[in-house]
Amino acid sequence: MTREDSTMEAMASSPAAKPSTTLRVAAFSGSLRKGSWHGGLIRAAEELCEESIPGMSIDHVDISGLPMANPDLETDDGDGFPPDVEAFRDRVRVADCFLFASPEYNYSVTATLKNALDWASRGKHKCWADKAAAIVSAGGSCGGGRASFHLRQIGVFLDIHFINKPELQVRAYEDPHKFDADGNLVDAETRERLKQVLLSLQAFALRLQQH
Repeated sequence: MTREDSTMEAMASSPAAKPSTTLRVAAFSGSLRKGSWHGGLIRAAEELCEESIPGMSIDHVDISGLPMANPDLETDDGDGFPPDVEAFRDRVRVADCFLFASPEYNYSVTATLKNALDWASRGKHKCWADKAAAIVSAGGSCGGGRASFHLRQIGVFLDIHFINKPELQVRAYEDPHKFDADGNLVDAETRERLKQVLLSLQAFALRLQQH
């Protein structure tokens, strides 16, 4: 474990960081593919929270059924939405923080993820604002890093507060194998890195709630 990892774990386990209630983490996969690595990262995050991160719970929010963002679908002077969108916005609104599992398509985030970001930014209530978030990604030589950077830029306008470190950009094609055929995370080192991301997110979200 690096000194940075030790610091993050110490922060999350310090008395100031111990939660009195469970943080609800709304998690979103930008990939619709069956066997997606990004779905696998979220499943691994769920397992880690259950096994070894008290006070943190993952709510995996399926965004595949959302219609494409279209103001013509809005009602009530732009503050009413189709039922699927309303349900999605409710889950974003009640979350304490966010986990984005973002593939990289053409140097950017996927249309699926951008569509979800847009829907929850509409209306009078900006669902994303003033909450902590983390990004994890998997891909080729850059591990999805360019999409992660673009997502951070989008988050500026949405007032999402991303953790800066540690980062998790998985080079999925390099040995040893990181995922199995079903997209499940099988690499122990990557799993530990994911845990450190979650601990950092937990500590940052708790600090934001104190202000």
